Amino acid sequence: MHNEWITSRVREIAPSGIRAFFDLSTGNQDIISLGVGEPDFVTPEHVRAACIRALNNGETMYTPNSGLLELREEIASYLHTSFNLRYEPSNEIMVTVGSSEAVDLALRAFITPGDEIIVPSPSYIAYSPITHLNCGVTVEVQSSAEQGFKLTAEALRQVITPRSKILMVNFPTNPTGAVMTYEDWLPIAQIVKENNLLVISDEIYAELTYDSHHVSIASLPGMLERTIVISGFSKAFAMTGWRVGYACGDQELIAAMLKIHQYTAMCAPILGQIAAIESLRNGMEHKEHMKRCFDERRKLLVSGFRSIGLPCHEPEGAFYAFPSIANTGLKSEDFALQLLKEVGVAAVPGHVFGAGGEGYIRCSYAASLQKLAEALERIEGFMKVKL
Repeated sequence: MHNEWITSRVREIAPSGIRAFFDLSTGNQDIISLGVGEPDFVTPEHVRAACIRALNNGETMYTPNSGLLELREEIASYLHTSFNLRYEPSNEIMVTVGSSEAVDLALRAFITPGDEIIVPSPSYIAYSPITHLNCGVTVEVQSSAEQGFKLTAEALRQVITPRSKILMVNFPTNPTGAVMTYEDWLPIAQIVKENNLLVISDEIYAELTYDSHHVSIASLPGMLERTIVISGFSKAFAMTGWRVGYACGDQELIAAMLKIHQYTAMCAPILGQIAAIESLRNGMEHKEHMKRCFDERRKLLVSGFRSIGLPCHEPEGAFYAFPSIANTGLKSEDFALQLLKEVGVAAVPGHVFGAGGEGYIRCSYAASLQKLAEALERIEGFMKVKL
């Protein structure tokens, strides 16, 4: 009835494919969900206690638009120590409502109509819709399991045109768990500089690498000034519901993003910012504990998929496995729907992550070892029928 009031760009984008499968499994106690990418750990007690103290002290007001300076200083110190990135807290870091807002702000601030935004495929589902809403054009760069789902210079060169403006990257990657080494980034950085591209680097899983150390493309020579680094506290610090992220970059670029932030979100929640300060100061032990747990689960899930006939790339980061279901002859959506209905396991069909995701399913191992083992048993039974 009121469809005429909705813009064509909003009508044209599809609802989140991840949420669709999550909603199908919600409320059914018999379903094992490997769908939503959220740690199954509660925010540590000392972080919650710090917020309770702040609440009791009446700290309930707005913060500066760019976030508490104390938090920005802690972020700057953390990024320098952990990833060799140097930012000035006063004007090169802004705190956002989760890393999702930071991605939105960056794409809104830098896309002009017709700009081409290069996105590796498969990739996180939000990049293309946000690009579309801002009148940009998403150009996918295909990656493969054979190459570890890395972004390669050869594939990148093939898609660059005079309209190319932004390279959007996310390593470690959702949904594949792929990571990039310094050597992997070198030729990519050269192409970026040759073509005067801006890089938006979503590094929300930076802390969750298992067999290597995260390398930010911004740490390469000449890349800091042409890269927006985005991250936050949701994944590595078990703070999804607190909604605290951040963006870092050249002060002029951050100032442009801050203009939009001022008129929309205004500031991230103060209690979330206080929680983030406490996490950076005293939360490293809990972060490493979660990482060890994820690593154990990762090994169980990957070996389990391989043993039941689903080839699975070795994820080196994040908390997702991305097994191939091509040998079943089913499309990823059909496979996921049948898996849910017939054996009660919820996974996300790979096609929602772009054309490069077809033939795969994404399974989060942010679940207990017991649940993962049970899920593997159910999937094994399912596969015996399908093969």
